[in-house]
Amino acid sequence: MRGMDEDAGTEGEGRREEMAGLAKGLSVLLAFNHDHPSLSLSEIATITGLAPATARRCLLTLQSLGYVGSVKRRFFLRPKVLDLGAAYLEALDIERLASVPLTELANATSDSASISVLDGEDIIYVARASVRTLVRLEAHVGSRFPAFATAMGRVLLAALPDPMLRAFLDKAAIAPITEKTVVDRDQLFDLITQVRKDGYCAVEDELAYGVVSLAVPLKDQGGRTIATLNSASHSKRYAKDQLVAERLDHLRGVADQISRELRRLPSGNGLLPVADTVALGR
Repeated sequence: MRGMDEDAGTEGEGRREEMAGLAKGLSVLLAFNHDHPSLSLSEIATITGLAPATARRCLLTLQSLGYVGSVKRRFFLRPKVLDLGAAYLEALDIERLASVPLTELANATSDSASISVLDGEDIIYVARASVRTLVRLEAHVGSRFPAFATAMGRVLLAALPDPMLRAFLDKAAIAPITEKTVVDRDQLFDLITQVRKDGYCAVEDELAYGVVSLAVPLKDQGGRTIATLNSASHSKRYAKDQLVAERLDHLRGVADQISRELRRLPSGNGLLPVADTVALGR
């Protein structure tokens, strides 16, 4: 058994092995988003907390590699950045494995079906099929939404033990998105622990008006939640309880099918149990 000193030494060694320059470069890439498609050097320095000279070196390096472009002292991401996300999805192979059941589910419901995983405080879509476009919310592979306000997010958070769930909710940025968004942390805790008991979650008009979603977990060989599957519609077509009554059994059947396929993936495919993902700070 390794002793405490050995563990501490290994941890310190791990920190020394980290590449600060790489971390800074990635922070520059992540500074760009929907609200900030182009940024000046000073804006990037402010967002990342980097010194302007450091931010400039990162930008010049990323520009020389083809990840960033610039016009009139404004920087923007170039399409090559998509290669980074594509590498994750290709390694995960989830789109290929889930493509047929997702498409069949979307066709059977005349709505959308998606798979997402937890990434920090957000869910991120890793696979999706859609027949109907939601008026107020159009998602795609790579879309991110706050976990606390979504059915898929609450299913993923329900996989956390109570102390870890409390810690997550205590530090998460929780703010109203619509008038129906639940933002009270104690109420969220109760809702999520109920999801754990029910094995599903339905949310209506909390992420966006007009959006109702039903989600169930996708599990590994040990029965641990690694991702989540949803079926979403327009709340003018379906109330939350009606969506549950009409689609829950079907959704669970598709989830079992996809879970069996996911278990065939080799180890190291990137789909960690949710508790491990949160513990690692991902």
